Amino acid sequence: MSLPAYAVAHLRTVDIGPAIATYLAHIDATLAPFDGRFLVHGARPDPLEGDFSGDLVVIAFPDRARARAWYESPAYQAILPLRRAHSDGVAFLIDGVPAGHRGPDALAG
Repeated sequence: MSLPAYAVAHLRTVDIGPAIATYLAHIDATLAPFDGRFLVHGARPDPLEGDFSGDLVVIAFPDRARARAWYESPAYQAILPLRRAHSDGVAFLIDGVPAGHRGPDALAG
């Protein structure tokens, strides 16, 4: 069974300007071949515990293979330098959980 996967970015700062506008104008086309879709895009969290600064981006994919294939695709790699040069943050891929997952399931190996 494949699990959904997410590309997550915590962008502490973003310099909005022509380079970021170009990045944003092209990112949707890079997601489409891999069935990626935005769940959260640039939203500022409302912290309940601890500190959080910046913006959060969450992109959903059907599985980790498609998430990685999107990130490594020539189309995304062509625009990635625009974001890297004009933002500071961390980005990563992470697996989701299967339907019906419950809290205690995290303890089962």
